[in-house]
Amino acid sequence: MDVRGAATWEALASRDASSRDAAMASLHQEVMRRVESVGPMPETPSGPSATSAPGVADDLSDILARVLMLSKRCPYDDVREKCVWLLRSIQDIGVRIPRPLGNGPSKFIPEKEILKVSKVDARTIFEEAFSLGRLDNISLVMGFHPQYLESFLRTQHYLLQMDGPLSLHYRHYIGIMAAARHQCSYLVNLHVNDFLQVGGDPKWLNGLEGAPQKLRSLGELNKILAHRPWLLTKAHMESLLKAEEHSWSLAELIHAVVLLTHYHSMASFTFGCGISPDIHAEGGHTFRPPSLSSYCVCDIANGNGAVDELLADQQVLEVSGEVEVLMERMKQLQECRDEEEASQEEMATRFEREKSESMLVTTAEYEECVPSRDVSRHFEDPSYGYQDFSRRGEHVPTFRVQDYSWEDHGFSLVNRLYPDVGQLLDEKFQIAYNLTYNTMATHQGVDTSMLRRAIWNYIHCMFGIRYDDYDYGEINELLDRNFKVYIKTMVCSPEKITKRMYESFWRQFQHSEKVHVNLLLMEARMQAELLYALRAITRYMT
Repeated sequence: MDVRGAATWEALASRDASSRDAAMASLHQEVMRRVESVGPMPETPSGPSATSAPGVADDLSDILARVLMLSKRCPYDDVREKCVWLLRSIQDIGVRIPRPLGNGPSKFIPEKEILKVSKVDARTIFEEAFSLGRLDNISLVMGFHPQYLESFLRTQHYLLQMDGPLSLHYRHYIGIMAAARHQCSYLVNLHVNDFLQVGGDPKWLNGLEGAPQKLRSLGELNKILAHRPWLLTKAHMESLLKAEEHSWSLAELIHAVVLLTHYHSMASFTFGCGISPDIHAEGGHTFRPPSLSSYCVCDIANGNGAVDELLADQQVLEVSGEVEVLMERMKQLQECRDEEEASQEEMATRFEREKSESMLVTTAEYEECVPSRDVSRHFEDPSYGYQDFSRRGEHVPTFRVQDYSWEDHGFSLVNRLYPDVGQLLDEKFQIAYNLTYNTMATHQGVDTSMLRRAIWNYIHCMFGIRYDDYDYGEINELLDRNFKVYIKTMVCSPEKITKRMYESFWRQFQHSEKVHVNLLLMEARMQAELLYALRAITRYMT
């Protein structure tokens, strides 16, 4: 049995217990056979052995890392228990086994809170995700909100694996290109492995120059969409759709745009929630024995230490009443709404003021952990990043949703050229926007719609997008400066997010509520990018 083959791991994810039993028995036999061929444990702690051919030891290391992942993450108790037993068995005969690095799926959220959710509310969805081949740390953190997770996984599965205009290896390569724009090594590594698994050419992974011209030509669109989508014009689309032998069809371009925006926004969520490498991936485990200190340099740099915990506790005491103040402001704003409505001129003025003020909100200073994979090879022009709308006197016209909206224009264009995807995206946007448990921290029965709308519209405002019927004066009342800094950093420069920034906003709120905020930020960002790209395609078509 080739335990590296997809079929074996798929059988371990089967809903049928007898299939899992048979696969586990085969896995056990194969692992023991390989252990015997590897020989005794080496003196160096780099892996199972250095006495045999390197390929054999490397293969065993990869398999044991997968077994470790199953022992911690498999939603089926029988598989988890047997994997634990298998690891102990080979440790008892002198083979070094891996152990997880870090403290769970997120560097920001205690593991026990995430796993508590996975045992109850999201269990069925996790089993479904596992049967489709993946239960990654992103899904585990999204599990705080099962209704959203179900929609997200359905959409992502359709984009990556179901019938569509683009071949499977193109889809994963575009995912790599998009994630690399934000130096998101987590997503890059994920899709490098997927790209190779579906038969992608390893030479393409040496750098963008090794990929076909058709994919290389997406570089400019990827760059502008990720950092300054308001600069997109129909000319950018025309250059892709009329490139002679390297041309994209309209359907292919729609698929590519959806993938690019999906992975740009996924990079925001990954950094915003402090997602750790998956256990079986590079950086997720080690064969070295535990040292006296459980901190890695990266953890210390990001403030993941005991002193930081004490400071956080102190801050919670200092901000006592934060939630009540926010609830009172929401109540007052509702009363003002009921009493008088601002004129259209005043609403326009408030939008321009908020747009200008959003430029003055600075993103955080960069605190960097070196990525485990050199991601810069997957894109060009690394110095190109987010810039505010008006620099050196430049002016970008306001994008009025009344003139081009997702509901009235973008949705139908996507659905026409890439059937069903418009529907899937619309459902995902709606769930993220409308999701509520009518709670704020410890308070029950709270209408949070005003707050959710302020967050969504603030993100769109940063991208120059205006809703004529919204009073932008509400944003300053509801979103404090720490929160605005977090939002702008996560949406525009997510690679700069730190644990301290995550802890500095909404300090009395639950982690599940902060994850909900990150879902809102991710979806609002994706929709903003899509609006600019789809408008440019529509202008090309008309």
